[in-house]
Amino acid sequence: MFRAATVRIRVPATSANLGPGYDSFGLALALHDEVVVRVGEDGLDLDVAGEGADELRRDDRHLVVKAMNRAFDRLGGRPRGIEVRCLNRIPQGRGLGSSAAAIVAGLTAAKAVTVGGDERLDPESTLALATELEGHPDNVAAALFGGFTVAWIDGDAVRAFAEPPHRGIAAVACIPPTQIRTSKARRAIPDQVSHADATANTARAAAFVEAITRRPDLLFAATEDFLHQQYRREVMPRSLALVDRLRAAGVAAVVSGAGPTVLALCDDLTATALASGTFAVAPPRGWQVSRLEPDLGGVQVLPL
Repeated sequence: MFRAATVRIRVPATSANLGPGYDSFGLALALHDEVVVRVGEDGLDLDVAGEGADELRRDDRHLVVKAMNRAFDRLGGRPRGIEVRCLNRIPQGRGLGSSAAAIVAGLTAAKAVTVGGDERLDPESTLALATELEGHPDNVAAALFGGFTVAWIDGDAVRAFAEPPHRGIAAVACIPPTQIRTSKARRAIPDQVSHADATANTARAAAFVEAITRRPDLLFAATEDFLHQQYRREVMPRSLALVDRLRAAGVAAVVSGAGPTVLALCDDLTATALASGTFAVAPPRGWQVSRLEPDLGGVQVLPL
């Protein structure tokens, strides 16, 4: 049974990996996509505005619709018709979790228009289904729960916990005009790394949890990565060059997700200087620089 009411879903952008937390760390950011959904009479009525509007599909292969249908199937059946309106603010293919946002928005919308949807598809089951669709849990966990998240796959289950970042940490996204496919970025990473690199990365990842929640003074050391960033230099040379320049200036800069966006985690003064263009290091011409506050709430079902 479906509700007749129209529902509005708001879902945050996310940055994953955050240096050493490959496929496990995520951070929700206050840049939001919105999806408005209503059960209709027959078929799919889909409209998309904002980021990617000229490129994204208008059929059931659109990721929001695909996620909704997957959730409907788990909940016992699809409605005869559905009306979907997407307003995209998260840049597509830039490493800010646009696909995770679409998946989480679709799953949440399907639950919201289904009577008993939240009870029948609880947060743990929603996380597992989102991970199944996305392929890895880092971005979807942050989009679902907000804040800083650690997620991992445990046999057939997906686990995650969320913590609020330290209030003294600001995030600045340096967003290039070009996209990169996640699959291309992932292919650049080798199947094996040395024991020394694995050991070093384990220490940094452990330190990062302390750094982002309680000890911002540890962020620079804790964002050093040994698993993925250097291997991606060939496919996103300008992003890694910016990471190098920012880190040389003492800023805890990382590749955001699969890139090519660069995320700087810093104090308020540095964030203000970066966002205003007065910092000693600046991104290449044509890049967008945005200060993005952490989003602590994750996906929300809001009144119209």
